[in-house]
Amino acid sequence: MTRVHRGAWQAEDRAESMHRYLPVEVPPGAAGLRVELAYDRDAGVLDLGVFDPEGRFRGYSGGARDSFALGPDWATPGYLPGHLPPGEWRVFLRLHRVATGGVPYEVRATVGPVTPEPTGTPPPVPERRPSRRSLPAVDGLTWLAGDLHAHTVHSDGVLTIDELAAWAAATGLDFLAVTDHNTVSHHPHLEAAARRYGLTLIPGQEVTTDRGHANAFGDIGWVDFRRPAAEWVSTVAERGGLLSVNHPLAADYAWRQPLPVKPPLAEVWHSGWWDRTWGAPLAWLLAWAPDTVPIGGSDVHDPTQSVRLGHPTTWVAAASPGVHDVLAALAAGRTAISESPDGPLLLRVGDELVALDADGLLLTDFTGRRRVVRGDRHAFPAAPGPHWLEDERTQIRALSA
Repeated sequence: MTRVHRGAWQAEDRAESMHRYLPVEVPPGAAGLRVELAYDRDAGVLDLGVFDPEGRFRGYSGGARDSFALGPDWATPGYLPGHLPPGEWRVFLRLHRVATGGVPYEVRATVGPVTPEPTGTPPPVPERRPSRRSLPAVDGLTWLAGDLHAHTVHSDGVLTIDELAAWAAATGLDFLAVTDHNTVSHHPHLEAAARRYGLTLIPGQEVTTDRGHANAFGDIGWVDFRRPAAEWVSTVAERGGLLSVNHPLAADYAWRQPLPVKPPLAEVWHSGWWDRTWGAPLAWLLAWAPDTVPIGGSDVHDPTQSVRLGHPTTWVAAASPGVHDVLAALAAGRTAISESPDGPLLLRVGDELVALDADGLLLTDFTGRRRVVRGDRHAFPAAPGPHWLEDERTQIRALSA
């Protein structure tokens, strides 16, 4: 049984509403659903997803895929397997880009058995992890290294969860947040991969719109990106998660969402901050909210590209590497950011700021005060607020909350 929708989205359609729904009738006992989208990518970008007859989220792949399939026991990455309730399903199209002349499209939805795609063999566990850095303790807590922004095949990344976890272990990370776009289909697979590769994989999702992105951390269920951003903040908080404004100054997806209540975290240091003599991210942090906890994330998608996992590295002082304790450390603001796992580091330890492997750099704060770091370990009296290490070019080398 196949249902075909054809048409052409116009600029007026996008102006009226970017979110469009095409009905597909699914009968009782359906063995699966396959949807194929065809359109001229030179004329625009159409994001793809699907909701069941009760309006429940069943998957999203954005502009990364032109088709998906789901059945009781298997689904395309980005989509949720399980029972197909009968009734009117809605194929979701988000009109991300529409050319002046319009975007002709065809959606073909077929009800019937689906064939699982091969998943491949998980990569081997790295024989040796990099040596852990010797870092000062904080009231019995341990500093852990991680990356809070990474993607897999469950959205627009090219690596499987296992491949990403193996890379993180080989890089020496203790934790990694897997934050695929507008989906939680990766969450059920994280625990097994974490055990296999000996690190913590934090359930995450990048709530993604054309007016800004935000990472929701925690196993809190799907966050509806179609709702106002203020609801993201309240929903994540009510479910016990943490929300971060992502790469707020990044190109065409810079943060432009009104927020009467600011989320607790902000991804001030992102791989897109390629010239760290550019002071705008720190200026944004100063203007945003005084109690915002700065974090960092690589936003890695593809190991063949220039963005590398753990660049930057976010450090947390946590009671254990477990998901709950890492999130608790983030919520408490016990964070620091370095350019890499082995780069210069600035840690807040009790009433001191400790600069490590930073000889010759300058300890700087928002008042403009600068002090020279001497030696591989130099402690300074701590003052409230973010501090950072910069070099002679005023390039930021490390940041402490």
